[in-house]
Amino acid sequence: MKTDAVDDILDQWSEERPELETDSLGVVIRITSLSRAFLRQATEALAPLDMELFEYDVLSALRRQGRPFALPATGLARETGLSSGAMTNRIDKLELRGFVSRKADKSDRRAVIVSLTADGKKAIDEAIKLRLDVADESLQGLSDRERNDLAALLRKVRLTGIPEAEEVSLRANSRPVVVHVNHGSARVASPST
Repeated sequence: MKTDAVDDILDQWSEERPELETDSLGVVIRITSLSRAFLRQATEALAPLDMELFEYDVLSALRRQGRPFALPATGLARETGLSSGAMTNRIDKLELRGFVSRKADKSDRRAVIVSLTADGKKAIDEAIKLRLDVADESLQGLSDRERNDLAALLRKVRLTGIPEAEEVSLRANSRPVVVHVNHGSARVASPST
């Protein structure tokens, strides 16, 4: 089996501190590195549509609801892991692009219902195709069985290894940790906005 830069890092730790068990760190570094690469690929995939990841996240959340493709703004914020203030900002931008509309909730004057417009539905339907294509490309080296096994293992880690993982936003608004691997050493940093 081929080795990667993470193997080199783990080998160095094994030489320096042979009493340490580093396998878990190897998994975490690889997942972190892949996360950054996947976010970059998603951003590039959406570029032909002039769509940002945050726009994709909001439109996707609405589209997945089924007809009438609408949610209260608070539910949309919860669905995407955003604060209500951040969601208002996102809705403003999407409304300017003609992708969503908002109207007062008839049952609660304080609430707003956000709905996909026809243009928003068309945009997200094109975007999901691009996202699926790039995801398939990213995993082309894995068989269907390996993809299913990997998905099951990652799901298990999210559900059992990190109790709050289901609550953590994995959307474009979150600031992923980046592991820079360079000639057998690693440096952890938060990317700039």
